[in-house]
Amino acid sequence: MRNGLVYAAGLMAGAALLAGCDMAANIPEAARGTGEGAIELAEFPDRPYWGDTHLHTDNSIDAFGFGVRLGPEEALRFASGEEVTSTTGVKGRLARPLDFLVIADHSDAMGATRRLYDAPRLLIRDATLRRWHDMMHESPQQSQRAVAELITAAANGTLPKGLTEDPEAQAEATRDIWTAQLETLDRYNRPGKFTALAGFEWTLMPDGNNLHRVVMFRDGSDKTGKVAPFQSIDTRVEQLWDYMDAYARKTGGQVLAIPHNSNVSNGLMFELTMPDGGPMTAEYARRRARAEPVVEITQIKGDSETHPFLSPNDEFASFGVAGWELGNLPLTQRATPAMAGGSYVREALKRGLSIEQRLGVNPYSFGVVGSTDSHTALATADEDNFFGKHTGNEPANRNRALDPQNLGTDIGRFGWNYLAGGYAAAWARGNTRAEIFDAFRRREVYATTGPRMVVRLFGGFDFTEADWAGDWVRAGYRRGVPMGGALKDKGKVPTFLISALKDPDGANLDRVQMVKGWVDASGELHERVYDVVWSDMDRRRSSGGKVPAVGDTVDRKTATYTNSIGAAELRSVWRDPSYRHGQRAFYYLRVLEIPTPRWPLYDAVRFGIKLPADAMADAVAQERAYSSPIWLKPKKRK
Repeated sequence: MRNGLVYAAGLMAGAALLAGCDMAANIPEAARGTGEGAIELAEFPDRPYWGDTHLHTDNSIDAFGFGVRLGPEEALRFASGEEVTSTTGVKGRLARPLDFLVIADHSDAMGATRRLYDAPRLLIRDATLRRWHDMMHESPQQSQRAVAELITAAANGTLPKGLTEDPEAQAEATRDIWTAQLETLDRYNRPGKFTALAGFEWTLMPDGNNLHRVVMFRDGSDKTGKVAPFQSIDTRVEQLWDYMDAYARKTGGQVLAIPHNSNVSNGLMFELTMPDGGPMTAEYARRRARAEPVVEITQIKGDSETHPFLSPNDEFASFGVAGWELGNLPLTQRATPAMAGGSYVREALKRGLSIEQRLGVNPYSFGVVGSTDSHTALATADEDNFFGKHTGNEPANRNRALDPQNLGTDIGRFGWNYLAGGYAAAWARGNTRAEIFDAFRRREVYATTGPRMVVRLFGGFDFTEADWAGDWVRAGYRRGVPMGGALKDKGKVPTFLISALKDPDGANLDRVQMVKGWVDASGELHERVYDVVWSDMDRRRSSGGKVPAVGDTVDRKTATYTNSIGAAELRSVWRDPSYRHGQRAFYYLRVLEIPTPRWPLYDAVRFGIKLPADAMADAVAQERAYSSPIWLKPKKRK
């Protein structure tokens, strides 16, 4: 089967017929050359800016086919705090607007389903394309079935035959859509208030295995308008990096790529080898690390931090796993335990240490963000206001939690397997394209599953409790590195300043954990999760290395909870008790809220539906945040 979001090829043809930081560089440089106008910047990154880097509008072929009729302008209006009417007729407004947004429509056949939908029926010669056209016009449910058929046909290699592709026509259509979108982004980009970033999704999907990347630009239309989105059909990831390098040379601009949904890659996202199976080279590892400084660790299609199979001693490893571990994206290939290692972020971070020990370069030295991957044009990630993955499971569908998503295969996922989403938090000195992008580039970013907790991490060698009494943020930057940075081993125990504040409109915090991974001298990989600080420490004493559960205030009959347990703020200075001189390691935070209702429980109460036992077991969860890691690197030998 051809690589890429291959079902785009059929629509394209049919439419054509129809028509690392180190300790000396911890403070970011000033914004430069953005063409955005000057705003006052803080001395240090002073707050997390909240955004979604993975949102689809009606320009994505699957989103339009599934029914969305909202475009980039509505997406930007909604994200920046304006009221918008959803495709299914519900008026909505974010109670707390986002600070930035990347519209990441699929680069393959942008707008092709809309053109198929709009085409005169008499001019559609292929019977299958004509039937899909009719289904898209019949009803939202039939439109969704048409797209499901299309995806299945692509996965099975049974797309309509005999079509005359017209690459020039598709390229012209993509260029028109891209140009219009860039103009809209520039119009909504308001430095200091709201940042609109250009991007697209590159959808490499060999045999249905997800290798997608969101491509995100730093620049305005004066530079991004000189290129068109790079299509994935019949390409390789190295060619995407070539495209990015060529953009930088041609325009002087900057661009990065964000891999996502490694949990449905069936082990291909984070391999130990080259994509062709050969030994990984230092040059390949170096290119990947440079092009992809951040990965998406959590989103609607599940959580990719880790899996109980990989982390059997981690009692919180099963979050967002249910349903998604079955196989690849279209469920055309079942997953096996052997695939797990290349599908989850924590294992990739460990693999990166092993590769670096061997090659001197770490291809997986990435930070982490969350985003939605919503195909509704609405960047929502709240459990009590989940607007669905696509219009078929917007709140207008009272049975959406029970709907199977099996795309015609013999295995399926159910609506409740969807997470409500995720958000990206960027520590920056101001809300501009340059500052947000540069935070991603230096990996000073973190992920949440939706709540807006404020999480900060600094690593160094001489932090003490006394630092909290002074300007501890200044101390963190001056005497250490922030999340995303690297420490050079000095033969001293690394020490970390850790701070977490609850979402002011959300749940209290249960605990803050430090996740450490390391490789020993023999090359064996290790991991351990430490409970660093938690609520009610005097009452909840650790026993046998485990902290007792925080409790559960969720009322399953009313989908409510109380903040009578947990803490509003948790902070600590933590010293690594398992440090060994010369050790190659990483450290990242996982911050857990107290248990709260998930969207299927809210739906059950709202619509009076009964959830089956397995859905009820997953109807309450502990939402969380993941920081980007800090790496500990041994000194280079002379």
